[in-house]
Amino acid sequence: MSERGGTNALIAIEVVRAAREGQAVAVATIVSAPEGSRPGPGDKLLVRADGSKLGRFAGGLEAAVIEDAVAALTAFPRVPTDSFYYRPEGGRIHRLEAKGDAGAYEVMIEVTESPATLLIVGGGHIGLSLATLGAHAGFSVAVVDDRQMYANDERFPMADTVMAGDVGAHLDAFPIDSSTFVVMVSRGHKVDELALRHVVDRGAAYVGMIGSKRRVSTVLRHLAEEGYSIEALERVFTPIGLDIGAETPEEIAVSIMAEIIMVRRGAKGGQMREGRPRIKVDPAE
Repeated sequence: MSERGGTNALIAIEVVRAAREGQAVAVATIVSAPEGSRPGPGDKLLVRADGSKLGRFAGGLEAAVIEDAVAALTAFPRVPTDSFYYRPEGGRIHRLEAKGDAGAYEVMIEVTESPATLLIVGGGHIGLSLATLGAHAGFSVAVVDDRQMYANDERFPMADTVMAGDVGAHLDAFPIDSSTFVVMVSRGHKVDELALRHVVDRGAAYVGMIGSKRRVSTVLRHLAEEGYSIEALERVFTPIGLDIGAETPEEIAVSIMAEIIMVRRGAKGGQMREGRPRIKVDPAE
């Protein structure tokens, strides 16, 4: 196998692994290049959101492509596939706004990411708002409730999966992995506690449970006393959501989804304006 073939095969394996683990990666492929140049058409470079890479583009092209790939990975909303153009001049790489002449590189950047699953326990007002927000944010939404009137396709047309009946049995049968975000917002703490028993130690990316600090502390203590992993229990996001002063079911759903997106993207949840340079006026003007 050629060096290019070996690298491309490793990149393909890494794409599959990243998708399985719920990570987004970008694969840059040279579509066209100046005649006789290296890298050439068909060469690939995989880039992760932190700027690390797999593969290699010789010359200054690599740095420019990595910068654009990271931007593509962190953009919102994401564009799954886009083409970028670069022209080498005097030992430097210049980006072009549109397709250039035969002396330019055309690079296609494809962002791949397995769809994350938002698993909602509770089909009430908060669950309904969460499902709506989750679907808009690109999650595959699943809802479970022990009441048929709160778990049906008419109430949740945006959901991919709606389950009514035995909550524990449905959760046991549901595939939970590192790209699953579980939220427990049922009508009472008994159902939430039941649900937590069935999901807390199954490797979900996020497990969150609604409730007051006093109530959730009692639930966590019960499970700890029964032998559930303290480490897994400590990872539960409860009380749930970011502190934005939410009061209505819709506001609470926004608070919860904001926390989920924060966890998924590895952010800290601070205000965007923090660290903004102060406004300065030149007295000479």
